[in-house]
Amino acid sequence: MNSAEARLSLKNSPTLWWLTFLLFSGMVFSYAQRNSLSVALPFISKEFDLNAEHKGLLLSAFSWIYCFLQVPAGNLTDSAGVRRTYSLGFLMWSLLTAATGAIKGFWSLLFVRSLVGIGQSVAFPASARAVSNWFRDGERGTVTAIYLTGVRLGQAAIGLVGAYFLTRYDWRWFFVIVGLLPMIWIAGWMMTLRRWESPAGVQAAAAKKSFSLLEGMRLLKRKSVMGVTLGFFAYDYAWFVFTLWIPDYLMTVRGFTKAEWGVYQSFPYVAMSVVIILSGLASDWLVRRGGNEVRIRKLFIVAGMLFCCLIVPAGLVADKMTSVWLLTVAVAGLGLATPNTWTLTQAVCEKEIVGTASGLQNFGGNLGGIIAPALTGMIAHRTGSFAIALGVAGVMLILGILAYWILIEDPKAQSAD
Repeated sequence: MNSAEARLSLKNSPTLWWLTFLLFSGMVFSYAQRNSLSVALPFISKEFDLNAEHKGLLLSAFSWIYCFLQVPAGNLTDSAGVRRTYSLGFLMWSLLTAATGAIKGFWSLLFVRSLVGIGQSVAFPASARAVSNWFRDGERGTVTAIYLTGVRLGQAAIGLVGAYFLTRYDWRWFFVIVGLLPMIWIAGWMMTLRRWESPAGVQAAAAKKSFSLLEGMRLLKRKSVMGVTLGFFAYDYAWFVFTLWIPDYLMTVRGFTKAEWGVYQSFPYVAMSVVIILSGLASDWLVRRGGNEVRIRKLFIVAGMLFCCLIVPAGLVADKMTSVWLLTVAVAGLGLATPNTWTLTQAVCEKEIVGTASGLQNFGGNLGGIIAPALTGMIAHRTGSFAIALGVAGVMLILGILAYWILIEDPKAQSAD
């Protein structure tokens, strides 16, 4: 985008709304493909005779490589631009998702699932850098909320589609279709960003600030970068418990029928999507009114993570409907935090390092993605109860609240001092 376009606002620019739609739809497809395994897992586990510990390993496999590629992916986005990194990553993960339908056993499924994370490692750093590049400070919370709504709608959609498809057709065709159909997105992204992100502009940005992997990791010496990394670890720990275990939990532990299961595994994400949009709009409105951006976004994050602690009583109550409604409120409450976790990183970091810092943030989050599903499955398998595992998620949320509130500092206040 040229300098004249860079001064445009969502209020007067259809092109910015089109970019917002591409960021949104990219996340819809990304998370529909990412969560296809958790939706199909009850059916796969019957064919492969998997126990809870096996399922926990499968659900964590995505994050094994994905997690450790977050800093390199953020660095690549900062140096090579969002157009090429996002499109190549999208192509890779889509083909690997489709290939999942050809899997013949547990170990090969574990291997291919871990490879899907290589492609998806670029999605969040590229999205965060696009928002930082082309949207105003008082609008980035709204834009971030919109594309993060795509995450939740993608999960809701794959739950509903999967519930219909998997009860009628083979799970292998499910992965082929889910992997190949979304690839149409790549054409729209490449054509749009060809005009907005010139090779000369990418080279200039890379020359201005380029990080090696080691230099990127050194950003953790900053209290605020460490704060968003640790805080997002806790956020994502709870999130991965929700998104990867709840579909199986509702069917195998709470005893919902297949018809009920399709609705109740998807509805929390629809509710969360509404809250995410409202949270992004409200936080941006407060910032435009002159409020301190860092403090406002921290308050929204803390409130959302406190609501999410309802995951603990959801595992303790006897009634299955009470449990599912507590889970719904917990997931929807987490929507208060969601857009602000990413815009807070943009608020406390210089634009030139946003991609790398966002990669560190997602690195921390996906350490939670490695630990949460595997630990949840291990606890459930060895104790025979999910209540303790959901209680651990509550403890992680409290620790995350402390990290966000204590470690993250306002750079403007520091410069004034």
